[in-house]
Amino acid sequence: MAAPGLRDIPLLPGSPRRLSSRTVARGGQGPKQYLRVPSPQAPGQRASASRHSSQISRRECSRDSSVINNYLDANEPQSEARLSRMHFHDNQRKVDYVLAYHYRKRGAHQGHGSPGHSVAVISNGETGKERHAGGPGDIELGPLDALEEERREQRDEFEHNLMAAGLELEKDLESKSQGSVFVRIHAPWQVLAREAEFLKIKVPTKKMYEIKAGGSIAKKFSAVLQALSSPLQPRVPEHSNNRMKNLSYPFSREKMYLYNIQEKDTFFDNATRSRIVHEILKRTACSRANNTMGINSLIANNIYEAAYPLHDGEYDSPGDDMNDRKLLYQEWARYGVFYKFQPIDLIRKYFGEKIGLYFAWLGLYTSFLIPSSVIGVVVFLYGCATIEEDIPSKEMCDHQNAFTMCPLCDKSCDYWNLSSACGTARASHLFDNPATVFFSIFMALWATMFLENWKRLQMRLGYFWDLTGIEEEEEHSRPEYETKVREKLLKESGKSDVQKLDGNSPEDDEDDEDKLTWKDRFPGYLMNFASILFMIALTFSIVFGVIVYRITTAAALSLSKTTRSNVRATVTATAVIINLVVILILDEIYGAVAKWLTKIEVPKTEQTFEERLILKAFLLKFVNAYSPIFYVAFFKGRFVGRPGSYVYVFDGYRMEECAPGGCLMELCIQLSIIMLGKQLIQNNIFEIGVPKLKKLFRKLKDENEPGESGPDHSKRPEQWDLDYSLEPYTGLTPEYMEMIIQFGFVTLFVASFPLAPVFALLNNVIEVRLDAKKFVTELRRPDAVRTKDIGIWFDILSGIGKFSVIINAFVIAVTSDFIPRLVYQYSYSHNGTLHGFVNHTLSFFNVSQLKEGTQPENSQFDQEVQFCRFKDYREPPWAPNPYEFSKQYWSVLSARLAFVIIFQNLVMFLSVLVDWMIPDIPTDISDQIKKEKSLLVDFFLKEEHEKVKLADEPTQRSQGGGDRSRRSRAASSAPSGRSQPGSIASSGSQHTNV
Repeated sequence: MAAPGLRDIPLLPGSPRRLSSRTVARGGQGPKQYLRVPSPQAPGQRASASRHSSQISRRECSRDSSVINNYLDANEPQSEARLSRMHFHDNQRKVDYVLAYHYRKRGAHQGHGSPGHSVAVISNGETGKERHAGGPGDIELGPLDALEEERREQRDEFEHNLMAAGLELEKDLESKSQGSVFVRIHAPWQVLAREAEFLKIKVPTKKMYEIKAGGSIAKKFSAVLQALSSPLQPRVPEHSNNRMKNLSYPFSREKMYLYNIQEKDTFFDNATRSRIVHEILKRTACSRANNTMGINSLIANNIYEAAYPLHDGEYDSPGDDMNDRKLLYQEWARYGVFYKFQPIDLIRKYFGEKIGLYFAWLGLYTSFLIPSSVIGVVVFLYGCATIEEDIPSKEMCDHQNAFTMCPLCDKSCDYWNLSSACGTARASHLFDNPATVFFSIFMALWATMFLENWKRLQMRLGYFWDLTGIEEEEEHSRPEYETKVREKLLKESGKSDVQKLDGNSPEDDEDDEDKLTWKDRFPGYLMNFASILFMIALTFSIVFGVIVYRITTAAALSLSKTTRSNVRATVTATAVIINLVVILILDEIYGAVAKWLTKIEVPKTEQTFEERLILKAFLLKFVNAYSPIFYVAFFKGRFVGRPGSYVYVFDGYRMEECAPGGCLMELCIQLSIIMLGKQLIQNNIFEIGVPKLKKLFRKLKDENEPGESGPDHSKRPEQWDLDYSLEPYTGLTPEYMEMIIQFGFVTLFVASFPLAPVFALLNNVIEVRLDAKKFVTELRRPDAVRTKDIGIWFDILSGIGKFSVIINAFVIAVTSDFIPRLVYQYSYSHNGTLHGFVNHTLSFFNVSQLKEGTQPENSQFDQEVQFCRFKDYREPPWAPNPYEFSKQYWSVLSARLAFVIIFQNLVMFLSVLVDWMIPDIPTDISDQIKKEKSLLVDFFLKEEHEKVKLADEPTQRSQGGGDRSRRSRAASSAPSGRSQPGSIASSGSQHTNV
């Protein structure tokens, strides 16, 4: 007879079933089988039923231990067995989370028969994990080794603790010598309701209201804009009606009448269900594993291999059946829909708020690149249009001027005419023109407007996603932190602390508080400081090594007449490629080093770990990516010396000089190649190729892994099998990092490369779909994380935006010729034009004063040279103080410093003005938040009033029916007074359980 509280459900073909010993002995053929699952009952009844069922189970086990849950025979038809691959094998309970682990047995060999598909169903205390012995199809398993046995015991305890928390589990039997086992977890309604109340999850109530779009002009403009952009909108349900919104309120089991609960199975979406289960997994302890807290600690100790929620089915399944994953793939994660807007609400629903905010930020950043790209192209076209009108470049290209320049190197280099650098001078004008100054101001204001609009969009999304007023969730300690605390306690107290850690005393929580002081962390901090200094010094050393390569290569190529004409182009191109390769290699190294340095700091929580990792990785990658560019922009050609008194790196090797047209053109080449190379190779090829290679390697490893092959290999794989083969989700730090570095390329040196926003825009159009495809098709489903903002990344963006103002001011003032031209035009020019500017910037040097052994050997110059020219502001040889800095030098220097101060303060003032003019919270959202609070109070009071009214009305009627001093019909009203409460209570019950 069945135990109380248990009901028999007919098994579908292929579902797990409980077989009697006689049925097993007959090879699984017998009458119709049933699976016992708990039926709904009161808590007291459930407890007694559980005790009763456990007593029956113990009696059955003592009587006959040959009970095992088995699939149907592999030869039986299984086409109707699995109605859904997202549920337990009873096709009723949804799989909310999956734990995976790998097991290995020693000495296992197969019996006479072939085992069928085995599953053990664990459902709140009911376990079908017993093995039968003596019969065809038996599996004789050898003893487990000590480590595997210990892990198995820890898993058993952890799983029983999960069941004690109310979760329902289903897992496979370990029927092979080795393999992977998946523990499926289902959270029933009681657990979901309890945890939702504990986590204060906001859920929609029955009250809906219309979101007003402001005035009539705003409504008309919004309608026109919506009509124009309708072809660009993704075809997802979330975009069909965005003018109505449900009032949201934190879930409470005492206020169930407030919520629009139509079906309990679908009230919480899959992301919320998995988040609730993940919270339980994080706080469930395992005393056998040194009181380890949470699933992350168990994964770190290799007790479990992975833990992940399931995707909503397959994204490329044939047929018309649609799920959120398939919809995201069709409308978002394909390159063919690159022109469409992102379905941000559906992304948030499927992946959670943290990933939704990332893609919203990336979408806003990409859209803001459109106006900056247009302006950048206009600036570039302006340079192309005015190239023939540029007087300095025309003077440099004029062969009649015949400026004889001093040799570029000792001995092997000859005198040369300035007109030979005509091409470089003309190309420099494309980027070194007055329009770039205004473009730099525009980009500084653009960065401020982008950040302000992001704050507004963040608030708007927070309102629609019910993130306003959410509290910071309490974070659990990281496994490494717990281990460090235990090691400290073991060192300090010895065995007594070991006993205390293994016990279940209430002081456990106090002992596991933050025990690591600054003294404990000091070695880690010291190692961090020394390692970061070493890495920065290593980066500078590599930059210096490339400088030495440029100098030595230029000297070597100058010895040959065939390569002498292309020395500068060859050296510049090869040096930039070397820099790019070094940057790509060091980026990967620095990412690993930053993670290792953060680990030895032993941060307590995951959030602290992530923030410190981001800061270290950003610092190292920033220095790595921009140090070669900083050298070309601000240091190259500044410490050369002068003819007759050059600065030498090594004996006979002089410091390199800028090209005759200045270093701005070389800075543009350096910036463009590094930016495009990083985007093409690192951000795209690595992101596409590396995950595919990892997936292929893991597939080959699984195929070559020794083990027993069963009939399950021919079956269609389950969803948890498919998700297990995907790459694990490792966080958003790499995605944000590559965009932040790109943001630096776009803003920091935009004065030298106005086309940077264009290339960034082209990259991001691909990047959005590439990241989308990676999240939908190549990664396991991440845990849904609620967060109000993008965290520390906003502070980094704000810092880069402010830093870019200073960098662009110095690029314009120091690297370009903008200031020297202004000074010459308004202070030294006779007619207020730039005629004579080139001659003004060149100083004279008497070649007879060259040091012995540095004169050109076998000079082939057409005429005898008495004076050569070099680019600097110095006194001529015939002046009283020859070769000293001239008055023009100090005039230009003071003008440069004044420009930096004026430019910086002007742009900062305009940025603050823009910040002040654009409110952080949109006015309509601020009004809607106030309106929602008022509506929520009114709705809450109304529902409470109706509840009290329904509760008080039966009492008043019953009292009225008992008053015999009233009219004669009072006696006849008494029965209705007794019968009425039932109907009212019934209606109240219907209202509560909508």
